[in-house]
Amino acid sequence: MNVALWIVQGLLAVGFLLVGGMKLFAYEKYKKMTEARSPGHPGPSKELVTFIGISEVAGACGLILPAVTGIAPILTTLAAVGLATIMLLAVIFHLRRREPASTPVILFVLAAFVVVGRGF
Repeated sequence: MNVALWIVQGLLAVGFLLVGGMKLFAYEKYKKMTEARSPGHPGPSKELVTFIGISEVAGACGLILPAVTGIAPILTTLAAVGLATIMLLAVIFHLRRREPASTPVILFVLAAFVVVGRGF
């Protein structure tokens, strides 16, 4: 079970680092991608996208660093809770816009797996 948790944590961390980094450092590219996927729908503001990007990058670091260093490993669980919350909100956002929400649902399930597996 521990190996499965580490694999999921690693995959989530890489994914959230990449996507969160794009939201932080390549906003124009992110904006073009979202407009192409959902024409006619205004995307979230740059400030909100930046906040989400910071949250995703921080969550990605929180999934790995506390558990690896052994310093406050409870932060790994809290990071997974935060990322699951972001993905739940992303599911709601996409469903309200009548867009496919499969990716955030999968990421939510994986983050929830880490929360349950690492527990409090």
